[in-house]
Amino acid sequence: MNQAVSRAGQASKPKLGVFKFASCDGCQLSILNLEDDLLALGQALDIAYFPEASSDMKPGPYDIVLVEGSITTEEDTHRIRSVREQAKVLVTIGACATAGGIQALRNWADVEAFKQVVYPSPEYIHSLSSSTPISEHVHVDFELWGCPIDKGQLLRILTDVVAGIQPCLPTESVCMECKRRGTVCVLVAKAMPCLGPVTRAGCGAICPSMGRDCYGCFGPSEGSRAGPGFPPNTASLAKQFHSGLQLIPVEVLRRFRGVNGYAPSFREESNAWEKKT
Repeated sequence: MNQAVSRAGQASKPKLGVFKFASCDGCQLSILNLEDDLLALGQALDIAYFPEASSDMKPGPYDIVLVEGSITTEEDTHRIRSVREQAKVLVTIGACATAGGIQALRNWADVEAFKQVVYPSPEYIHSLSSSTPISEHVHVDFELWGCPIDKGQLLRILTDVVAGIQPCLPTESVCMECKRRGTVCVLVAKAMPCLGPVTRAGCGAICPSMGRDCYGCFGPSEGSRAGPGFPPNTASLAKQFHSGLQLIPVEVLRRFRGVNGYAPSFREESNAWEKKT
């Protein structure tokens, strides 16, 4: 891996920077929720810039940068390029950074109309008409999906990058996690509109294990019958929601237009069903 951070030959610990854009801070809190592992991480890395956790902020460049949040303002577009210039390895964390987040729902709406309704002085609100993932603006080395991210996956990707190993994260669907846990399929057994068949594994199938349907918080899976790296068969699942579960088109659309609704495969499916409403 040509951009991996190797500790070999380095006198000092690799520097880690954590930056925030438009987001709820939940993924940064997942870093703090590493608890005892965070102490071990602090021994392997110099946590140089992390405003959520410390006021002691050191300037770049940084060996590893974690970026939470989407790009929603003109200022953001300039700042993310500056962050990229300071990062040897840039990792996006969470749905906002990887797919635009829940705020990407504005991409299908009239933002100016919202400003008029919500703010008493809308002329002071300067924002872009869309919320976009970091990868639409700069090169991203690795993506960590989830809303919020899984702290185990976060620890794995950090330790792999520090060790100079290509990170290997799950790309198959949540259905695989349900099978491993012995969880009864809520789509088949309970007729719930579960997005598990097209959603990336990594959450541990939390919702189905609690008898609830998956709503896609880890984004689209990459594995399919065609093999890894291919988009999931959202069209087949959407058809099942409509014909099998009797969801009307707008309900099918809303299933795909959630926290990761702007991810390409989910976006294309929801757009297709918007034409049927």
